[in-house]
Amino acid sequence: MLLQDDAQTVGTLRSRQSVMLRPEVPGRVKVLGFSDGAKVRKGQMLVQLDDALQRAEVRQGMAQVSIAKANLKRNQELVAQNFVAQRVLEESAASLQVVEAQLALSCARLARMVLLAPFDGTVGIRMVNLGDFVKDGADLVNLEDISSMYVDFRLPERFQGKLRLQQSVELALDAMPGRAFKARIEALDPLLDANGRSVGVRAVLPNTMGEAAQPAGGRPGGAAGGAPGAAPGAAPGAGGPGGAAAGKAGGPPMAGGPPSAKPAVRPKPAAPAGPEAGRSAAAPASSEPLGCPPEAGPAASAAAATDASAAKTGARPANRAGAPGGATSGAAPTASAGGRPAGRAGAQGPGGTGEPAPLRPGMFARVTTVFSINPEALVVPEEAIVPQGGRQFVIKVVEPSELPAPAVAASGAVAPPALPPDTKFVSLRQEVKLGARRQGKVQVLDGLSEGQTVVIAGQQRLQRDGTALRIIELGRPPQGAASAASATAASAPAAAPPASAASR
Repeated sequence: MLLQDDAQTVGTLRSRQSVMLRPEVPGRVKVLGFSDGAKVRKGQMLVQLDDALQRAEVRQGMAQVSIAKANLKRNQELVAQNFVAQRVLEESAASLQVVEAQLALSCARLARMVLLAPFDGTVGIRMVNLGDFVKDGADLVNLEDISSMYVDFRLPERFQGKLRLQQSVELALDAMPGRAFKARIEALDPLLDANGRSVGVRAVLPNTMGEAAQPAGGRPGGAAGGAPGAAPGAAPGAGGPGGAAAGKAGGPPMAGGPPSAKPAVRPKPAAPAGPEAGRSAAAPASSEPLGCPPEAGPAASAAAATDASAAKTGARPANRAGAPGGATSGAAPTASAGGRPAGRAGAQGPGGTGEPAPLRPGMFARVTTVFSINPEALVVPEEAIVPQGGRQFVIKVVEPSELPAPAVAASGAVAPPALPPDTKFVSLRQEVKLGARRQGKVQVLDGLSEGQTVVIAGQQRLQRDGTALRIIELGRPPQGAASAASATAASAPAAAPPASAASR
């Protein structure tokens, strides 16, 4: 039968990128460039603090740079005419470098008054309002990239040798019953948890609706793929442990699954042009305001408002050198005096389809990590295993002619009594090497062959090989090379043990 070697645990969904926006400097909130829950683009202005003082410092620095440049030019002419010493020219050049550095410092302080989106994503619910005075490090709003999701979980350290990058992971979410999700391992934590002796694992999955979960008999969340039954020749309606094993069998996704089941990240649409551009894209806010360089004068304040408007509408600010008002041609309506954006972007799905993203950070997930899938595994019921002295045995049901000659007199000087004339089956103890255990089944790696029958109950009555058995069939295995793992038989006289066929 098809046997899947896996491990189950629980995990938590996380955003692919997540950040809480915090200002580096204190200030008063002047403009909010987003709506709660809206999608934003990288570089879009989200929060603008009052920067009147910083802009004044930039204009002062620009004036000092102009004076220093004029002095340097004048001294160059005087040195050329031998009216002043060369030292005066060198001091003028050094003074220009000093004021340029001061201007750069003022520009850096001014740039810290605006908070830009560091990546494409969806903003959360803001924690501040217009006019609020915020301190440096205060929480303003969270930004989440949920185009794809991470699932973080931990596994016992004994599994670390089986973990590999790009390994398949199956998920079931309590918030979305009946849906199965597939992920791939992306990273393994090199540091094990010393308290729980577990290794941290991170897998990535697309933010989609997943696949329809397998029907009853499979694992929660759909065991990998759901192959259409057990190995060829298995009983179609085998119940009990065999049915459960067949229900969970699988590996790669089903070839005929529903179209929506294939996890694929949709490409991001191109930013639209025109006044509606602000709903999907936004030009970066002015990160080089005021003469860093080229601006100065009273148009700076209007230019800041234009930048904020452009960031929310998707239009780039026009050349403010000739337009003191900072108006932009063909731009969408600018922000109102209160600084609220003109339109809501709306929380959309990761592909920009307008549908809400189905997966959210913080969801609880039941994780099944698939290590390997063996389509030809040889299994027996767990009840058939007889542990003895650190070794594992099963008792096979064989014909008297198959009983090895040494076994006739084994385990004692006295040979077993002669078998009745009508004896068809006898017992034979066989040591086996075991593998994975799944849903009442144990994989036999060595010691048995496909189709052999083993005793699953009453083994304590079979103390030596060659004990006579008479089988009463409780379930008939199907015709074919492989027999159902749940087909059972019982030996007859009083309290004689039932047996089960070893199957793949």
